[in-house]
Amino acid sequence: MEKKLEPLFTPWKIGNVEIKNRFVVCPMGGTSLFGWMEPHHFDKDAAEFFLNLAKNDAGLIIPGIAPLRNLMGGQWLYKCKRAFKKLKPYMEEIHKTGAKLFIQLTAGFGRSFSIPTMFVPMLKNKFLGALLKPIMNLSYITASPSPLPSRWAEGVTCRQLKKVEIEKMISAFAKTAKLCKDAGVDGVEVHAVHEGYLLDQFTTEYTNRREDEYGGSFENRYRFAVEVVKAIKNECGQDFPVSVRYSAVSKTKGFCEGAMPGEKFKEVGRDLKESEKAAKYLQDAGYDMLNTDNGTYDAWYWAHPPAYMPDNCNVEEVAHIRKFVEIPVVCAGKMQPEVGAQLVKEGKIDGVGFARQFLVDWAWVKKLKNEKYDEIQPCIHCHNGCFPLSHYKGIANGASVHDSKHMSRCALNPMTMQNHKFDIKPAKKIKKIAVIGGGIAGMETARIACLRGHVVTIYEKTNQLGGVYIAASSFPFKEADKKLLKWYKKQIASLPITVKLNSEIKDLSEIDADEVVIATGSVARKLKVPGGEKCIEAIEYLNGAEVGENVVIIGGGLSGCEIAYDLFLKGKKPVIVEAQNDLMVSKGLCLANSSYLRDFFKWKKVPVHLESKVLEIGKDYVLIQNKNGEQLKIKADDVITSIGYNPAPLVQKSKKVHIVGDALKVGNLRTVVWRAWEVAEKL
Repeated sequence: MEKKLEPLFTPWKIGNVEIKNRFVVCPMGGTSLFGWMEPHHFDKDAAEFFLNLAKNDAGLIIPGIAPLRNLMGGQWLYKCKRAFKKLKPYMEEIHKTGAKLFIQLTAGFGRSFSIPTMFVPMLKNKFLGALLKPIMNLSYITASPSPLPSRWAEGVTCRQLKKVEIEKMISAFAKTAKLCKDAGVDGVEVHAVHEGYLLDQFTTEYTNRREDEYGGSFENRYRFAVEVVKAIKNECGQDFPVSVRYSAVSKTKGFCEGAMPGEKFKEVGRDLKESEKAAKYLQDAGYDMLNTDNGTYDAWYWAHPPAYMPDNCNVEEVAHIRKFVEIPVVCAGKMQPEVGAQLVKEGKIDGVGFARQFLVDWAWVKKLKNEKYDEIQPCIHCHNGCFPLSHYKGIANGASVHDSKHMSRCALNPMTMQNHKFDIKPAKKIKKIAVIGGGIAGMETARIACLRGHVVTIYEKTNQLGGVYIAASSFPFKEADKKLLKWYKKQIASLPITVKLNSEIKDLSEIDADEVVIATGSVARKLKVPGGEKCIEAIEYLNGAEVGENVVIIGGGLSGCEIAYDLFLKGKKPVIVEAQNDLMVSKGLCLANSSYLRDFFKWKKVPVHLESKVLEIGKDYVLIQNKNGEQLKIKADDVITSIGYNPAPLVQKSKKVHIVGDALKVGNLRTVVWRAWEVAEKL
């Protein structure tokens, strides 16, 4: 390995437990060893996933949150003895690899529970809520320190948690931790004085207005978290390690309003001064490690950084609070290995937390160790597969119940956490496969088909592979996307795939193939208004079209908002015009991603015109009409349209012709990649 990375491969201790290296697999919702929303059980998908990581040099593994009570049915986890019986032999397998594993236990979510939109009426109507209660007790799941507005569902007030309910949770933490210990688990992590979850809501003044011993003073607000660790230690012994998931700083301005990197603001949650005190207070209470980043669900992009967030975004605050404790501190948040290694070397942090990079490439730590950097498939921070919880005006959680139940899958690696649905199996009959189009859909289909043993040829009409993704990754904040594109090109080059560039296929009779895959993408929709021909299409801008100072973007979806963001960073004056009642109205787009851009535009006062339609494009203006019928003329040196795309397949689907990517249906990278695998595995 490179010398600069050596600190990452040194041992360290959490209490009496030695960890072989500094790589910490941070917990991800949906990867619980006891299941997620379904009734408690020993989850084979999660178990297999983490065992793979252990075999590939992960040091400390912390699976995703295990609710103390089933979200569906409400049974207590400690009563599910059969799951712990299966956990014991599993821990023996984990330990054979040299890895250690902590189980993360959660008190719950409070106002941060991502309520599926279809369930919102059950919270607003007591009668409907009572009908649903035996299946999913939303009143209990969303119960908070005080009556609080839901982060997700507009007009919903989460009820106050009763003292007797708190006491039962504390007892359940201890009982469940003891079962974990008896099963050979190396430690537990308490979830969480972190990210605005239930325990964190107790600690912050803006979410805790209680008047009993769990509210008011600093000591009262942290009482719940303190009583939890003391109960666990009393049950399991003082030597049994207990970590706490911890947010150093809340980065929150108010309900549903986060603070941007570099923004001066008044903190309503935990500021750095309180964090200095809180970190030591939690240590003195008995916690053996702080697993740390920043943020709340109101500032979700700090804990789940999208592409727009800086690399290593939480280091400053985490390294600061490390000065006030003697226990080890882990830092997570778009961490770069070389930066993490230097921080470990300097004693500023003890462990380096990574999460979604493990979803896309299970063996990336081993590849890093062996200096096989170009073989590491990068995470691009899209959250399309691992956290597709969308939220926009009028929609609480736009994800399907299926997606909500099956988080921590990966847009780029369908094999992750999908019960072998996408295993790559040798083809029963070797065929000649022609792939028309060399974008992501075409390359991925070709790659999987080739790995199955087929003879594959890619026909690409331009002089390079990549398709529209070349333009889509051109933003300066899309460095990970550029790495992904480079990874794809290397994969294609390393396989026996014939690539024919500058080869536009107009008639399938031109090629010799048993089966054909069409990956010809989509075409941009045209704005049909007077002067519409003056507009620059989004793809033209991404390919380098010059624009003036005042730019109007027609279309406030993700692409339009990213263009506006890019323009602002370049010193331009963007204005967004959107027909919908909110920006980024899109299923599958994680709130962590969309809320960053919404908060950024609000902070920088980027004009946004919602529920507005374009009437005319003039020489130096755009004429729009808002929902009230009022007309407004906006100054515009240039106009960029980003109003969607239509599939553009070369031919229609047939028995021997398959369509993938946007040529079939315009979507996101998850739909593109997963469809490519589905087709390639049936060829």
